[in-house]
Amino acid sequence: MSEIRYVRGDATVPHGKGVKLIVHVCNDLGGWGKGFVLALTRRWPEPEAAYRRWHRERAGNDFGLGAAQFVQVGPHLWVANMVGQRGMRTGSKGVPVRYEAIDKGLAAVADKAVELGASVHMPRIGCGLAGGKWSRIEPLIAARLTARSVPVTVYDHGD
Repeated sequence: MSEIRYVRGDATVPHGKGVKLIVHVCNDLGGWGKGFVLALTRRWPEPEAAYRRWHRERAGNDFGLGAAQFVQVGPHLWVANMVGQRGMRTGSKGVPVRYEAIDKGLAAVADKAVELGASVHMPRIGCGLAGGKWSRIEPLIAARLTARSVPVTVYDHGD
């Protein structure tokens, strides 16, 4: 079992060699426009276009909480659009993060990472606009990814 590695930096510029899979959390409304997704879009248009198409065509696909979509953006680089939040705002039903959905999505990410022989890279998913607590998400990453010997690097942005 490997450990989660924490580094300062930009998760859209993942460290290391080999195939890399960048993971982030999306909402279930088809909205893309705040938070980490903006950094993704500045680098590659494909993840946003794929997510919007996935949402638009949701009547005929698996779009929904817990689903993950894998978009190749380079020869050895993939982005996982993982639906892990209900809506976009904190309101009467609490914060948007859905831990069960993130857990289910991470299981799909683990399968894809093993298939590709990839390392996984992410910001502190579910903890920004989704309002989640890292103390609840970190054990899910450990159970789904590092327990399967998938190398994981978490990026904290800033100095």
